[in-house]
Amino acid sequence: MPRRHISVTGAPEAPLRAALTALRTELGVPDAYPPKALAEAERPPTLPTYDATDIPFFTVDPPTSVDLDQAMHLSRQGTGYRVRYAIADVAAFVVPGSALDEETHRRVMTLYFPDGKVPLHPPVLSEGAASLLPDQTRPAALWTIDLDAEGRTLAVDVRRALVRSRAKLDYEGVQKEIDGGTAEEPLALLKVVGRLREELEVARGGISLNVPEQEIVERDGGYELTYRAPLPADGWNAQISLLTGMAAADLMLAHGTGVLRTLPAAPDGAVGRLRRTAHALHIDWPHHVSYAALVRSLDPHDPHHAAFLQECTTLLRGAGYTVFRDGNLPTLATHSAVAAPYAHCTAPLRRLADRYASEICLAALAGEAPPEWVLTALESLPHEMAEGGRRAGTVERECVDIVEAALLKDRVGEVFDGCVVEVEERRPSVGVVQLESPAVIGRIDGDDLPLGERLRVRLLQADPGAAKVRFAPA
Repeated sequence: MPRRHISVTGAPEAPLRAALTALRTELGVPDAYPPKALAEAERPPTLPTYDATDIPFFTVDPPTSVDLDQAMHLSRQGTGYRVRYAIADVAAFVVPGSALDEETHRRVMTLYFPDGKVPLHPPVLSEGAASLLPDQTRPAALWTIDLDAEGRTLAVDVRRALVRSRAKLDYEGVQKEIDGGTAEEPLALLKVVGRLREELEVARGGISLNVPEQEIVERDGGYELTYRAPLPADGWNAQISLLTGMAAADLMLAHGTGVLRTLPAAPDGAVGRLRRTAHALHIDWPHHVSYAALVRSLDPHDPHHAAFLQECTTLLRGAGYTVFRDGNLPTLATHSAVAAPYAHCTAPLRRLADRYASEICLAALAGEAPPEWVLTALESLPHEMAEGGRRAGTVERECVDIVEAALLKDRVGEVFDGCVVEVEERRPSVGVVQLESPAVIGRIDGDDLPLGERLRVRLLQADPGAAKVRFAPA
C-alpha cells in the first residue's frame, strides 16, 4: 500500500512529542543501536574494481532526503534507450552474521514518524557512507537495462561498480525543468522513458495508484495538514524502479533462486465493493471499463477521485514476499498490480529484503550460486518482512491519528465541511470522513451515513495522548 508521507518540520509541540514518544514505547520500536553494531558501521566498505564514476548519475528524491538508495543516468542507444540505475551496495558495508547484520534483521525496515525516522541502518551508513550523495564516490549495484524504441527490455546487466552522483534533484524541480524545456538529455529522457513504460504498463494491465499524500507542514509557528497530488515526474521516476524490479524478478526466476514481491489477484467481492464505492462517490464506472483503465482516468486533485484512490489501496493488501530455491519455482510469481513478476531490490538502505535480492541477481549475472549467507536467510525472510511491514503500517496509522488529534485538540465542538469516503458494511453507522480543510481523514459515527456525499460534521474528540479524532454529523 502506498505510504502516506507524514513529515513534520521543526520541534513538535509538547503534547504531540509526548504522544509520539509513548507510541514508540508501546510498539517496542528499536531505539539506540548496540555499540558493537555502531562500531561495525564505521568499518571501510569492500570496494569493487569496476569504475563507473565517469557516468554523470543524478538522484530524484524528496528535497529533505539524505538516505539516497538510487541514482540514474538515461541515454539514447541506437533507436532505443539505455537505463543505468545504481543501487546503494549495502552488502559492501554489512558483514553477514555480524552485530550490525543482526540488528538490521531486528529492525527490518526504516520506520517513519512525524518527528523523525527510525532507520534500518545507522545514519553513518544510511545517510553517509552508503548513501548515493552528490559528489561522493560510492560502491553500488549498477544495473544497465537496454530498451527498444517502445521501451521494452532488450538486455539486462548488473555488476558491482564505483559510482559518483553529480546532482541531488527533487520532484518539483525535475518537473519544472522538463516542462520548461531546460532539462539536459539524461533528465529529459526521464519523461520519454517513463511515458513509454507507463504505456507498457497499460498494455499488460498494470496499475499505478496516484494517491494524494497527506503531509504535515510547519506554518506560522504551528502545523497544518495538506494533501499533495503526485506529479507526473513521481510516476516517471517510479517506472524506472519498477523496470529494475521486474528485471530482477526475471533474473531470479531464470536462475531458479530468489525472493519476489507477490500479490494475488483481488477477489471478485473486493472489486464489487469498490464498484459500490465508486457509485457512491459519483464516479462513472461502466461495466465494460476495467478497474485498471478506470484508475488511470482519475484525477487526484478531484476530492471524490482522491477518496476513491485511497479506497483502491485496499486491493493492494495481501502483498507478501515469496522465496524459492534450486529451480523450484513458486505457484504465484506475479504481482497483480504490476501485472508481471516483480522484486523489491531498489531500496536496500531502507528495506532488508532488497539486499538479498540484489545479491541473488549479482550472482545470477555472474553465473554463480548465491552466497551461502543469502541462502541461509531466505526461508525466514518472508516472515521477517511481514512482521516489519505490519509494524510500519501500525506506525503510519497511529502517527496520522496522533498528529490529527494534536492539530485539532483545541477545536472540539467546531463544525467542518467534509465528505464520507467509507462506510463499514457490517456497521453502517461507522465510517470515515475526509474534511475539505484541514486535510484530516477521521472516524465518523452516525445513522444513515451518506457515502460519497458532502455534509457538515462536528468534531467530538481530539486528544493526541488518549483518543483518536472522532466526528458526528452536525
